[in-house]
Amino acid sequence: MTRRLTMLFAGLESLLVLAIGVAIPLAPLTIVWGVHFGFAPEWTVFWRAAVDVWLLGHGVDVTFTLDPLLAEALGMPAAADPVKVTIALLGFALLTLLLGARAGGRIAEAGHRVLGGVTAIVVFGAASLGVTATVLHAAARPSLWQGLILPATVFGAGVVIGVLRSRRAGDRDALGRWLDDRSPELRAAAGAALRAGIGAVAITAAVAALLVALLFVLRFPDMIGLYEALHTEVVGGIALTAGQLAILPNLVLWAVAWLVGPGFAIGVGSHVSPVGTALGPIPALPVFGALPTGDSAFGFAGILVPVVAGFLAGVAVRPGLARALGYLAPLTVLGAAVGGGIVGGALIGFLAAASGGAAGPGRLVEVGPDPVAVGLVAALEFAVAIGIGLAAASRLPAPQRVPR
Repeated sequence: MTRRLTMLFAGLESLLVLAIGVAIPLAPLTIVWGVHFGFAPEWTVFWRAAVDVWLLGHGVDVTFTLDPLLAEALGMPAAADPVKVTIALLGFALLTLLLGARAGGRIAEAGHRVLGGVTAIVVFGAASLGVTATVLHAAARPSLWQGLILPATVFGAGVVIGVLRSRRAGDRDALGRWLDDRSPELRAAAGAALRAGIGAVAITAAVAALLVALLFVLRFPDMIGLYEALHTEVVGGIALTAGQLAILPNLVLWAVAWLVGPGFAIGVGSHVSPVGTALGPIPALPVFGALPTGDSAFGFAGILVPVVAGFLAGVAVRPGLARALGYLAPLTVLGAAVGGGIVGGALIGFLAAASGGAAGPGRLVEVGPDPVAVGLVAALEFAVAIGIGLAAASRLPAPQRVPR
């Protein structure tokens, strides 16, 4: 495929990904516009709402301002003060990442991987800036520069993943060639630390997802009660459910923070952790009916999850490390364990930061986990557990390195 065709194909792929992301909130909102409002208000109001939701899903800050006359009529003049919402609805970011990885793979198959990938990211960023510019309004104003950078960054990460996954065996990029020039011990230890850290995070997140699903099943009656109390009717219930699906990845990451130990908050002064739960007034979202209440006698058992995850990750990477080196010196085990803890802690801290933020005025300016506390505790737990896993596995006979 020629360069021009590759650029055209990459641009169309990126526009398709953006269109799918915006269409997901726009479709139910358009149905509400027609069924509930009878096509009476301007459709542009629902377009702005859909784009604002999509931008929030990628971490773009949106500042909401209630009309002063309306706030005065409601007897709440302070409600006219601007409220900045910074919490990301990570379901949209996850979708963009996955679609970006798919687009990156298709672009790589078409040839000119670098040119196609750069073109796709640039076009996506320009289109994201364009739709952001169409929704600038006094009532809800997203950050223009974040609308350019953050969605394109998420999409770009997906494109890079897709391109790297499609590389042919034996292909080496600049990073690969640089690593080839390092010592075998450094390469093996760094690779083991990276795999162990990511593996520990993946296992912890998988258990957190199962925990969230279990809570949904056990607390299903409470969630249904909240649905009934909201009187949303069918169309409103569908829109509300779609919105809650967008924060499902956030809930999983909050569960990760709970398993690690520090937990998370839903409002200033609240906390949900293995030690106990203390909640004040919270938004009446049905998914919050699944939150644990009071103290749990088995709360501290959850902290074992990241420890066991780190141990299993250490056991899993040990054979590859031993094959690469032929032996495992204590310093190598220590370095791999500390490196794995740093990688895992940094990754969980980043995800915790992405999952929280300000969700509204008053107490809701603080929602989600403390990324620093979660990252530091996770790094310590993973480092110790990975080291134990490497040391325990080292009791087995080490595979001998085959002479080259």
